[in-house]
Amino acid sequence: MSVRRLAKEQPASFAFSKDTLKKAEWWIAKYPADRRQSAVIPILWLVQKQEGWVSEPALNAIAELLGMPVIRVFEVATFYTMFQLEPVGKVALVQLCGTTPCMLRGANDLKTVLEAKIGPKNHLSADGKFSWEEVECLGACCNAPMAAINDYYYEDLTPESLGRILDDFAAGKAPQPGSYEGRKSSEPKDAVHTLTDPKLYDGSAAKKIKLPNAPAKAKAKKEPAA
Repeated sequence: MSVRRLAKEQPASFAFSKDTLKKAEWWIAKYPADRRQSAVIPILWLVQKQEGWVSEPALNAIAELLGMPVIRVFEVATFYTMFQLEPVGKVALVQLCGTTPCMLRGANDLKTVLEAKIGPKNHLSADGKFSWEEVECLGACCNAPMAAINDYYYEDLTPESLGRILDDFAAGKAPQPGSYEGRKSSEPKDAVHTLTDPKLYDGSAAKKIKLPNAPAKAKAKKEPAA
């Protein structure tokens, strides 16, 4: 794993929004009082949803909230690649899968589109609205090539469909996530040849299993009266 460092340029301060702080307190309440630091991962995620990334002032604020050393929060934030340590696009962060299945299905062509419309990877676009990065397998290999954009998966992409998606985001629209070949989940691209009978997956054909009778519990012996 490559070394992950905090951004060179940092904001002067950070403050939890009311909504973020309320959710953070809900997470903290899930743990014993002396184990409140166990909520560090969900609170890092809440901060990232609020700001788009995790800054050094935010790490300090989280450490103070949880009563733990700043270095411990730093260790968590730099270990998990789900946490962005530099500013990302305010409109869209594109995480393009570059692992073998997506690569074989045209991920390199999608890179060309991203470079043309956004710029170099791991950098903000000129207007600060977009950024993109290449990531390892996102687990949607059957629908390759694909990318995660903000919170959703966009699958079965082509250079043309990805270009339209980016244009829609730029226009303030919310492009529909999922397959851009019209597939449902990861069903075959063409005709469906298996599992065509609804009874195979709707539970109506499931056999009722009769469990054997549980052995009767032994009655507790009564102690003789003194």
